[in-house]
Amino acid sequence: MKAVFLALAAAMAAPLVMGAPKDEKTKSTKWKITGQLEEACSCNAACPCWFDSKPTRTTCGGNQVLFIQKGNYGNVKLDGLAVANYAQSPENQTMMDSFGKWNFSTNYIDEKANPEQRKALEAIAAVVLPSNNGSKNFKTVYAPITRKIEGKDHSITIGNVATFTGHLVEGGLGGSSKITNPPGADPLHHQYAQGKTTKMTYSDSDQNWDWTDTNYMLGTFTLDSDQYTKFVAGLAQKMAKKEKTESPEKK
Repeated sequence: MKAVFLALAAAMAAPLVMGAPKDEKTKSTKWKITGQLEEACSCNAACPCWFDSKPTRTTCGGNQVLFIQKGNYGNVKLDGLAVANYAQSPENQTMMDSFGKWNFSTNYIDEKANPEQRKALEAIAAVVLPSNNGSKNFKTVYAPITRKIEGKDHSITIGNVATFTGHLVEGGLGGSSKITNPPGADPLHHQYAQGKTTKMTYSDSDQNWDWTDTNYMLGTFTLDSDQYTKFVAGLAQKMAKKEKTESPEKK
C-alpha cells in the first residue's frame, strides 16, 4: 500500500513542479510576497485535510485567499492585491490522496490588477496554490476580492459568487489557538490560527454552498521564489528516499 507520506509529498510537490510556467523568462523571475492568508472550508474545525484524514462531510470544499500587503514579481509591484483558489475533493476521499482528481479548482485573480500584475499573480498562484494541478476541471476568473475586518470578524467577498466570515477561537489557556507544522504543511501553512466561520457561501463552478460554523484559518506569510525552490528540492529528496526504502517491501 502506498505510504501516506508519499501521497502527501506528491500532492505538495505537484503544483510547484508541474504548475510552473514553461517559458524560461517566467521560470527565472524572482518574486516575493508578504501578507495574510484567509482560509475556510466545509469541514468541522480544525480541518482534518491538513492531517491527511477524510473530510467531516462527504467532500471538502474550501478556499485559500492571499491578501498581499507587499510584493513583487520581478519589477512588477503587487502591493495591495489578492489572489484566491476555491476547490473541492471527491466524495469520501482525502484531499491529499485525491490531489489532481478534485471535482474542480478555480483561481480568482484580483480584478483591479493591471495586465502585467494579473500575469504575475497567475504565475505565483501556479506555485503557491493548487491551481490547475488540483483538478483537470480548472479555470481562472478575474473578480474583485475584498476584505472587511470588524472586531473579531473577518469578512471576505469575491465578486458576486463567494463570501465567508470567520473569527478565531480562544485556546484553553487563553489567546488564540494555533496549529504549527501540520503533516500537510507547505511554506504558506507553516503556522495558522484556528477559528470558525459564521457563514460561508459560494455559487460558482457548479456549486451552491451555504454553510455555518465550519473551519476557518488565519495565517501570515512571507514567501519567495527561492524558498519554494528549496521546498520542492527537499520534497523530491524525501520522496526518493522513501521510495527506495519501500521498494524491497513491494517485491
